Parts: sequence; C-alpha cells; structure tokens
Amino acid sequence: MLTQKLIETLKPYGVFEEEEELQRRILILGKLNNLVKEWIREISESKNLPQSVIENVGGKIFTFGSYRLGVHTKGADIDALCVAPRHVERSDFFTSFYEKLKQQEEVKDLRAVEEAFVPVIKLCFDGIEIDILFARLALQTIPEDLDLRDDSLLKNLDIRCIRSLNGCRVTDEILHLVPNIDNFRLTLRAIKLWAKRHNIYSNILGFLGGVSWAMLVARTCQLYPNAIASTLVHKFFLVFSKWEWPNPVLLKQPEECNLNLPVWDPRVNPSDRYHLMPIITPAYPQQNSTYNVSVSTRMVMVEEFKQGLAITDEILLSKAEWSKLFEAPNFFQKYKHYIVLLASAPTEKQRLEWVGLVESKIRILVGNLEKNEFITLAHVNPQSFPAPKENPDKEEYRTMWVIGLVFKKTENSENLSVDLTYDIQSFTDTVYRQAINSKMFEMDMKIAARHVKRKQLHQLLPNHVLQKKKKHSTEGIRLTALNDSSLDLSMDSDNSTSVPSPTSAMKTSPLNSSGSSQGRSSPAPAVTAASVTNTQASEVTVPQINSSESSGGTSNESIPQTATQPAISPPPKPTISRIVPSAYLLNPSPRSSGNVATKMPSPVAAVKRTSSPHKEESPKKIKIEEQDEISEDTSCIDLNEHEKMETKEQIETEMNVNSQTETLQTTSLQAPQKTPSTDLSDIPALPANPIPVIKNSIKLRLNR
Repeated sequence: MLTQKLIETLKPYGVFEEEEELQRRILILGKLNNLVKEWIREISESKNLPQSVIENVGGKIFTFGSYRLGVHTKGADIDALCVAPRHVERSDFFTSFYEKLKQQEEVKDLRAVEEAFVPVIKLCFDGIEIDILFARLALQTIPEDLDLRDDSLLKNLDIRCIRSLNGCRVTDEILHLVPNIDNFRLTLRAIKLWAKRHNIYSNILGFLGGVSWAMLVARTCQLYPNAIASTLVHKFFLVFSKWEWPNPVLLKQPEECNLNLPVWDPRVNPSDRYHLMPIITPAYPQQNSTYNVSVSTRMVMVEEFKQGLAITDEILLSKAEWSKLFEAPNFFQKYKHYIVLLASAPTEKQRLEWVGLVESKIRILVGNLEKNEFITLAHVNPQSFPAPKENPDKEEYRTMWVIGLVFKKTENSENLSVDLTYDIQSFTDTVYRQAINSKMFEMDMKIAARHVKRKQLHQLLPNHVLQKKKKHSTEGIRLTALNDSSLDLSMDSDNSTSVPSPTSAMKTSPLNSSGSSQGRSSPAPAVTAASVTNTQASEVTVPQINSSESSGGTSNESIPQTATQPAISPPPKPTISRIVPSAYLLNPSPRSSGNVATKMPSPVAAVKRTSSPHKEESPKKIKIEEQDEISEDTSCIDLNEHEKMETKEQIETEMNVNSQTETLQTTSLQAPQKTPSTDLSDIPALPANPIPVIKNSIKLRLNR
C-alpha cells in the first residue's frame, strides 16, 4: 500500500518514462549499434584484415549510468560506450566514426571532446542526447555476449580505455550485487528525486552524483534483502543518518587483480585517509566516487539524512504523506549570511566555458571557507542562476551561485573581525590560472564575490526562487537596481540538479552541460590561478548569528551489524600543521602577499586558519562605524568589487619579466583527491610560475 502511494507521488515529477519513449530509445540505440558495426567493418577492410575476420569482427554499443540502471527520467541523456577490437585506434573513433555520424540526418549538435579526462563524442540523435565513450579491447573480435565485468579484459589496455570501461563495469556490478532489481530501481528513483529536490545532487560541487546515490541505495538493499521499496526508503535514511563516516561504504570486498592499477586503499595511500565520505565502486580498479565531498557538504548531507529519517518515520506511522519527503526546503531562508559568486563573460559561448570552469572549482572556495576559524559551515546551492547585468548597455552574460554561511558563536568578544580575503582570493587565483594555462581565458571573463544578507537576496534572485515573502532591507548593497523584467527567469543549471515541481514537470529548464555526468566528467585540474584586481577593503559591523541547527528526527531502530563494519577502516588521521602568515599585505602595486600554505591532501575539520589580519595592515581599508545600535534588518555590507582585468598577454609578460615580484602559492583545498603519480588521477602538479596578484579584501565584523 505504501509502495503504491510512493509510486503515485513520484509520477507527477516526471521520474517515469512512457513506454513509447522507452521504445524510441531502444530503436535509436539499435541504429547506433549498427553504425558502429558498419564502421568497424570499414576500418577492418581499410587495414587489409582477412575476410574471415572482417565478417565476424563485431563491435558493440554498451550503455551505463541511469539508463543502464533503469532509473532514467523523461528527457534524460544516454551514456554509451563504443567497444572496438584491437586494430581500431582511438584516433579512428574521433575521425572516421565522427565523420560517419556527421553524415546521419538524425544527428544534430555533434561535437568531439578528445582532450577530456574521459574523451567523449556528444551528439543529439533524433532528439535524444547521447554521450559516447570509446574503449579498444585487446581482442581480435568483439563477441555479442561480451561481459565487461571480466577483469581480464583490462590487461594491456590504455588508461583512457580503462577509464571509459569503468562506467559500464561499475553499473553492471551494481545490478549484479543487489538482491531485487525492481525494488532497487524504485527506491533509487525516490532517493534521487529527494536528493535533487533538497539540492544535494551534484558530484562536481562536493555532494553526491548519480553513481554514488545508486551505491548507497544498493548497500541498503543488501542489508535488507527482503524489504519492499517503501521500507527500503526508510531504511536508507536509518542506515546513513547513523553511518560512522569516514568508514567506507562497500558493496563487495575489494579484489586484487594484479594488474598494477591504483585502487582506493587508505592502508597504502596516505591521501585516501583524508576522504571524508568514501563510497567505493565495486568494479576493479576500485575508486572512491565521492572524493569531492568536503566537511560542509558532508555536514549538510548528514543533516538531510536525519531529516529524511524523521519524515519517513512519520510516513510509516501514517502521520504524513510521501509528498512531505519531496518538499523542497527554501535554501534562501535557511541562513542569515551568504556569499554570492558571479561569473561573467562577453559572449554566450564564452560564458558556457567560463561557467563550466568556475563551477568545477567552487568546491575549492568551500574548502577555503571551511578552514576559516570563524566559519562553521559553507553550504553551496548546486543550482546556478542568471545574474542581473551591471551595465544594461554592455553585452554581458552573467551566472551566479549562492553559498550559505554559518558563523561560530563568539563568547568572549563583543566584536569579532572575520577576514574572507585569503579564502576568496586563492579561489579566484586558481580559476584564472587554470583558464590561462588551458588557453581559454579571454578579456572580460570575470569572477566577483560578494557578501549578501538574507534580507538583500531579493535584489539578485528571481522572485519565484525566494518563496517566502518578507520585508526586505533596501540599503547597504551596491548593486544595479533591478525589477522583475530585467531578470532572465530561466534556470541555468546542471541537469543533475534540475528538478521540476509536479506542476511544471513538462517545463524543463535549460541544461548546463558542465558536470552532468558522474563518473566520466571529471573536475578540471586543480591548480593555482591569477586574478588582477584593484584593492578595495570594507569593514562593517554585522550581527552574529546562531550556528546551531536542528538535528532532525532520531530513531532507536537497529541497523544490521554489517552496516557499520566495513572491510577497510581508515587509519587514524595524522596531525597536520598549517603555516599561515600573521598579516596580509594589501598593496595596490602588482605584488602578492607572499602567503604560503603547506600542502594538504584534503580539508580536515580540525584544521582552521587562525587569526584574521589586524586592522592596521589594510592601508586602503574603509572603516565604517555606526554610532547607534543597528538592527539586523538594516545592518548591511558594502562589498562591491571593481575588477581590473589585464589582458592575457600582459599577464603572461608579467610572469616572464617581473622576476623580483613575490609570488603567492596556494594549494587546492578541495576534498579528497589522488596523488599526482596516480594514473587515474586528474590532479596535476602545480605550475612553476604563479602569477603576481593584487589582493582584494573582504572583511566582516561580527557583533554579538
């Protein structure tokens, strides 16, 4: 009965595809499969293979991800893998097969991304978006009944082929390891919808992606093999609200195949010991699918698990309906302080590239903020929004993200200065340098960060986003005056977080292609970058907020013993020291402050940056003191940044010529990552010549 009610509740959200649409997908994949076979035969003939081999050469399209798991939603894309025999080269896939696709009249929006971490061809085939990876196996022919779970297939393979195979191998292994596939699928549909509605579905921003959610649901199914879907949803929240992180979630015992590939193992790899929420893929080589998770994102997700448990407890007692579980909380009423991050570019094409890069680095900013000793939580909303233009006459495309902040309660101090300069500056440094190193940077590509109070969010965000109407303060934030007509209300969001409400299930929002594919779209390399800005500091008095949050419902229900007894327990974390200078030099000349931070594998909750810089160290600081007591509604902050970007050529010249300039080297502070020597890692070493930086100061004073 409860399971049937769950299905009825899910239907309006568009999580189930019509049979007609499903058959259309199967037909399209059949056409694509025939194209692959035809192409491989042509390649074989051109390489003068024997006719007997050509007739049986094979070749096949495999699927993975949500489609293969059977949990794809209406209009979702298909993740596919083209498997070819040993005589077909990767270069053939990106030349002759690309040309063959180009000739098909059903194919639109064809583009190849050959230099990606996992190389891919993207296309729209008869209205359905498909991403095709390529793997060349060490076989003369590809049989129809090929099982990609066979570890021996990985022998002598190129690392890119191993990465490409990984998605299929993990998906197939998950399906093989769950006791009841139908119950698993319905439970996963419910959990994925819940995660999207609660803004915790985004691998690239440090939450969980599709594969990670699938593995958590699969583990729940293993622990309760006879439970139906409605029970499994409740058990999911029970298990993971009480899970003792960082104990890993494992669907099977790791097996060593002696293929010498790097695998997740904290006993061997020191960097693996810092992973905060490890969920380990079941197929060799085993990897942690959640290396992006940070202290804050884990805190947010655990809190959501607890809330989910409280709600499902009510549902099982018939005190609430399933619809309550899928109610979207209002992120913009949750916190009193926010950082608004704006990315702008002069053209739409440049905006897409720029937004993709900035989004892939936001987790570094979250990691930086977490280490500020006065910040308890930095919660980034995975949804991005179109930002209002600063200058209506100038052609400019702007996107913004919002990060909620919780400050620690101060006990001994009436006024407390909090300096976010270093946190934000090192993030912008990273983004600019990455853009320059990858030859992507163009003039007028900018990043700006602003502190905004809850009362002022209405000046930036569309009305339909701010659900609860409240009286707003209109002073204190220097922004272009807005009215509703000046805002583009379309959501600019990654398809991993775009969820229609039941009333608008058919009106899907435009999708941002960046970060949409868990498991193959890896974050861009985390290296330092440069930002050249004017020095402007503002210090204001703002009220201190309460950092305590409700812990959600609790349950005394027992969890099977295996739930918290993983095969691998990470060793105790070593003590980490961090060197932080006692002062920041805020100097208008193009000279950095010379801050140096020790390398750390990932953020650890206990490691915080210590004292904020003293007031005297900011020669251009504007000190604002209010004579009268300021109420929360009218206290405000002025953090309008005037960015002065130099051309790429000027910056590069400065790198080469200005030999006497001190440099700023910051390490990427995002959550878990692999060591540079690891083959499956996408994190290269830091570049040798950091770019000179002019600091831009953002300081707050907390008033109890």
